[in-house]
Amino acid sequence: MGRSTRPRPRRAALAAALAATAALAAACGRAAPAPPASNHHATTPAVTQQAATAVPHRGVRLNVLVVTDGSPPVEAIRQQLTVEGVPVTVVSLHGPSRPAITGAFLSRTLPDGTKSGNFDGVVLPSAAPAGLSRAEQTALARYERRFAVRQVDAYSPPGAELGMSTPVYSGLLRGSAGVTAAGAAAGFGYLRASFPFGRALGGAPPFGYLAQPLPGGGATPLVTAAVPGSAGAGTLVWQYASHGRQQLGIGFGYGSYTTQAHYLAPGIVNWVTRGVHLGEWRSYLDIAFDDMFLGDAQWSTTGHCTPGVTTCPPGTPATATIRMTPADVTYAVQWEKQHHFTIEFLYNGGASARFRVNGTDPLLAAMRPVASHFYWVNHTYTHAYFGCKQDFAVVPWQCVRSDGHIVWAAGTGLINSQIFRNFAWARRNGIPAEPGVVATGEYSGLRLLPQQPVDNPYLDRAMGPDKIAWVATDASRSLAMRRVGTALGVPRHPIDVGYDVATVAAEVNEYNWFNTSKAAGGSGLCQASTTTACIKPLNPATGWASHIMPGQVEVVLAAVLGNDPRPFFMHQSNLTGGRIAYPLMEGVLTAYRAVYGPSAPLVNLPMSGAGAALRDQTQWAQALRAGTVSAYVLGKTVTVTGPAGTPVPLTALAGTRVGAAAGPAFGEPYGGGRSGFTRLGPGPLTLVLGSAPYRGA
Repeated sequence: MGRSTRPRPRRAALAAALAATAALAAACGRAAPAPPASNHHATTPAVTQQAATAVPHRGVRLNVLVVTDGSPPVEAIRQQLTVEGVPVTVVSLHGPSRPAITGAFLSRTLPDGTKSGNFDGVVLPSAAPAGLSRAEQTALARYERRFAVRQVDAYSPPGAELGMSTPVYSGLLRGSAGVTAAGAAAGFGYLRASFPFGRALGGAPPFGYLAQPLPGGGATPLVTAAVPGSAGAGTLVWQYASHGRQQLGIGFGYGSYTTQAHYLAPGIVNWVTRGVHLGEWRSYLDIAFDDMFLGDAQWSTTGHCTPGVTTCPPGTPATATIRMTPADVTYAVQWEKQHHFTIEFLYNGGASARFRVNGTDPLLAAMRPVASHFYWVNHTYTHAYFGCKQDFAVVPWQCVRSDGHIVWAAGTGLINSQIFRNFAWARRNGIPAEPGVVATGEYSGLRLLPQQPVDNPYLDRAMGPDKIAWVATDASRSLAMRRVGTALGVPRHPIDVGYDVATVAAEVNEYNWFNTSKAAGGSGLCQASTTTACIKPLNPATGWASHIMPGQVEVVLAAVLGNDPRPFFMHQSNLTGGRIAYPLMEGVLTAYRAVYGPSAPLVNLPMSGAGAALRDQTQWAQALRAGTVSAYVLGKTVTVTGPAGTPVPLTALAGTRVGAAAGPAFGEPYGGGRSGFTRLGPGPLTLVLGSAPYRGA
């Protein structure tokens, strides 16, 4: 399933992210307190609305105002708000027709003369960004005092104007960071009291300033960082309270491509909204292993091919099928218990009979008693091909056509049989397969551009009668969830490790073949690529641990920190032999858990759960674009209105109740607050908070 052809498109994106991080650090290291340079001016609109017009009220609307100059720090916060699903209004300081930020823009006067606040938080590039007039800064200050609305200054080198001393250190931050008690209470409590900050995965240390609060100056440290080369620490993120306002100062350079920004971003959103907003965040991770019970073809390190699957040079010896053993099953169960993480298997039950010894498949016999320890997805009975009939006489291959119509290799009978027989096999053998979930072999039957522009209609028609709700699709081809008949497609991210390798040596050999030039002994495919560059051959002994594995850990972690519920996948071949999948998974788990505390655990859902999360996110994004939902806070009450059935994500403080002060608890605990999706009914949704976060009329 999802076999890699190994020219690795993700590598180019990773290289670009690393280069951008290094450039930012270098630029900040050379310059003094100027914010990182922007390269977004040309594409940022003058004003972007992402929320419905609020109904008349005397409170504060749940909608964050983002005033941007396109610089990386403010755009990183903007991206986090978007990823969480927080309604925003974006004003570009470079927009030729942007609105003036006046009292009338920030609030509305109701017929009875009272005021209604239009924004529950404000994000600026800095405390006094160029392009924002003094009158506009004054209007913002008045609004924030009037309604107790907070302001984030996205990049804020410390100084007396923000309650801070002259920096005690400026340069690359190479050590750890920590959250103070005040920081934990202010929205950063999901982070560990001390966590690695200086050199995140794949990136250079960020440039930053460390300072101390001035006595009586109104600054409260929220996040501190170690001063490199000393035993001391300085303030990295702080709250500045002055003249009835609260601002958040952030003293290091960052962008959406820096891991450190992702660590702090949920806390920044929590802080600016006082922990009450539309939107939510989770750290999702589902890793599946395809072809269980089937086995996978093996890469030839001499022929640089996969015998039986790809064309090999004449005389290339056949390679054995890679298949897990009973010892691998025992190891998988022990590993799960040790790491508190559940692995998902995509199984092909019909293949088990091919590997019987004296009438028994040793792998199945070992799996039966422990099958409940894993998630299970129907991968069809024998991994049958459901796509179009392929004409390989032309390059690239084409779908065979008759009278202008695609000829399909699989009809209703084969598709239904492959799905039903696999579910029946699972029931007979005690495999707790998820009902209503299927993954076709190689994503076959699903559209494959450019050759197969549509799904196999027989596959689409089978989804309803076969009671399939979720179908695996390929996220490397399309990230969007879409309909597959009556089912929904769940895009899965590939982890870029060969399906046909079981050892480090084979993986490095294959990697080198596809990613090095002919002159360096590789295939030379990289020389014709427009997305990846050729690399120097990796050392066979160290290339996996020094290059391949860290790169893939970074790719997975980026999705985890991006509120992305889409599953990842590898193959069962990676769990046997050298068991190379385990150190990769451990790299992700260790990196995450070193930073995030118990209140923000990894959400380890099966594919159906990931599908449901992605469906809710998708529907909420559609509602935001349509502007059909509005929400506001008045005193202790949050009111949300919109069409019945709309899934709405909400984040609120611990102790929040639904409907009334004595009503049921809202949502689920996560990250120090309570949050979750809820579907609107025929009337407004009401939440009751423990205290009033904003001042109303």
